[in-house]
Amino acid sequence: MSKAVEGTPALRAAGEKAPAFTLHTTPDQSVSLNDFLGRPVVLAFYPADWSPVCSDQMGLYAQVMPEFKKFQAEVLGISVDGIWSHLAFAKARKLNFPLLADFEPKGAVSRLYGAYDARIGESARALFVIDKKGTIRWRFLSPDGINPGAEGILSALEELE
Repeated sequence: MSKAVEGTPALRAAGEKAPAFTLHTTPDQSVSLNDFLGRPVVLAFYPADWSPVCSDQMGLYAQVMPEFKKFQAEVLGISVDGIWSHLAFAKARKLNFPLLADFEPKGAVSRLYGAYDARIGESARALFVIDKKGTIRWRFLSPDGINPGAEGILSALEELE
């Protein structure tokens, strides 16, 4: 992992093995990164359900899902919000991909990926594209308050082909 200012994110590098994890999507269902071996995975860490930029970002990914599916890619949204917040947020925003609760211990998976911002106690807006074998192939840390869009993700997925 690269060095960063104390408490700020320092994302895992492209070429590294993606850290394994299991997180809840509902009170009684979990998702593991290993569930998706053999398919590309997009990890979209984001600060908080309901914030305007996060709502726009996650809504955009739902809209461009057909483009992600052309690459057989799975999209997983991850924040430190709890399961119930995620379920309400996903329903209200009509999201068509899982939101994973990195809630307890708070930010544990975000920390594994170097995407936890300890200054604010939330995940940074960080994106990762993981290849079929579980290796990080692309990553991006978006500036605070900026929707990173989907172009970088789609370009990274295209390069995996």
